[in-house]
Amino acid sequence: MSKDFDNFVEDLQNQIFEQTKEDYGDVAFQRWIKPLYIGTMDNPDGYGRITGSCGDTIQMFLKFEDERVKKALFQTDGCGSSAVCGSFAAEMALGKTPDEIVDITGEVILKKLGGFPEEDKHCAFLSVDALQDAVNDYMIKQSRKDK
Repeated sequence: MSKDFDNFVEDLQNQIFEQTKEDYGDVAFQRWIKPLYIGTMDNPDGYGRITGSCGDTIQMFLKFEDERVKKALFQTDGCGSSAVCGSFAAEMALGKTPDEIVDITGEVILKKLGGFPEEDKHCAFLSVDALQDAVNDYMIKQSRKDK
């Protein structure tokens, strides 16, 4: 009985993986399997937290050095699509200045992914909103230091 159950679970998992790869494309599937830049950070230079209309929340943590993002992490309580998009938003912020981060948009993330189901595209925009919120937090802190 145990061997049959194990085979059933393995077959089901393979079906889920194949369907996900078909629906989301290989780039998003690989990041879904192993999201990068996930975690939290103590005392970030910039912190953003946005909850979308879908109920998913994405938090973005940024550490700057010489006006460039040295470290970027994200955290989400949402679906796999939020994790994929948050991961790419954090990755794309690395090495960029606040002015360069403005060029990271939901469309840019979707283009990098190469394909994403229509009903999940909002996750790319949610992750960018969290990233922009973190940059805004950083800029406010910098303006206070200048005074």
